Amino acid sequence: DGMNDYDYDVVIVGAGPIGGYLANKLAKKNISVLLLEEHAELGRPFQCAGLVNPKAMESVNLKNTVLTPIWGARIYSPEGTLVEIGQKNIIRTWSVCRKLFDEAVVNQSLKSGAELWLSSKPKNIEITEQKVNIIIDTPKGIKNVTTKLVCGADGAHSWVRRTLRFGRPKETMIGMQIEVTGYNGTEGKLDMYTGSDISPGFFAWAIPSGETTRIGVWSQTKYIGEKSCEDLLNELMINGKWSYRFKECKEVGRFVGSVPSGILKKTTARRAALFGDAAGICKPTTGGGIGPGFAHIDMIIDELSAKIKDNNLEIKNLAFIEKKLDKMRKSQNRARGLRNAFLSQSNDKELEEIFKVWAKPEVISMINEVGEIENPIPLGTKMLKEIPEFRKLAGKAIKSVLWS
Repeated sequence: DGMNDYDYDVVIVGAGPIGGYLANKLAKKNISVLLLEEHAELGRPFQCAGLVNPKAMESVNLKNTVLTPIWGARIYSPEGTLVEIGQKNIIRTWSVCRKLFDEAVVNQSLKSGAELWLSSKPKNIEITEQKVNIIIDTPKGIKNVTTKLVCGADGAHSWVRRTLRFGRPKETMIGMQIEVTGYNGTEGKLDMYTGSDISPGFFAWAIPSGETTRIGVWSQTKYIGEKSCEDLLNELMINGKWSYRFKECKEVGRFVGSVPSGILKKTTARRAALFGDAAGICKPTTGGGIGPGFAHIDMIIDELSAKIKDNNLEIKNLAFIEKKLDKMRKSQNRARGLRNAFLSQSNDKELEEIFKVWAKPEVISMINEVGEIENPIPLGTKMLKEIPEFRKLAGKAIKSVLWS
């Protein structure tokens, strides 16, 4: 009776990079996978800044999707103090074409044997002890599919998360990004701008991406009050101290959205698991989701595959996933503590002080040596331990960073 009871071993909702990566890893282990994507094509709508860290890039080996290798950053204080970091010979992150990248990751899974249905949206899920029943709206009509396990990789507003009542992520950032031509930046460096008028509690960015630049702001409702992200972006590009850099900019595309951050207390239930943004797996410091999303899958894939094959998918069988995520939860909390210490809980005057310390040559060389875009913790901890001025400045959040 084995296989014949199920149409597929696993159904994954959402064919973005996380869903595609998961599908590939499962299919490689001879697990039958169906990927559902509600849109008619892959890689649309364009959902993020498109930065892929070196480890994640290694996992999928898609250098052909790279628009610009990023090796450095210019970070500006509210008053204009500049901190420049990076060395040309060390690539810190890759700026990719998200459409090509997403398509390529999903295509890897199809080569490994996964199946993809486009323009297909789940309407209902019923989970019993024996199986998962999913009713799917497809271009060929309503289909009823049975599977052992349903995976939600369907993004910030995850239908799977809401339908199965998983609860909400710890915090939600709101952001807006536009793609422009004509930005006055530096090859291979991303620019970050701070200040309460342009990105209260957070930072605005300009990321080189081939012929264009992606310019964005993000923050949280509690910091921006009545303002919208569009107001913040206008402040940066039109009224702000840096407006001269944006004079020639012509907008070619825009995206407004929210980024959940803070891994859910529970990402698993009977015969169900959440991945990527749907599970709140993104960095509280930069909002990046591809690196941590891949890392989560790598951590659990062997054990999960074995459980799928044995059909042991009760809550208690999936508890190992939560255990593995605990380490990630801890480091996210520490990173959030660091972000709060150095950024979110500082007013512009305090930020200025912080930047003056950051701009010192010995601090810059420490950043270059220890700094990782993906993992701010080693650097933040080292700075707090070795640079007395920082201890004074970050007094309020130091405990959460050093002893969590």
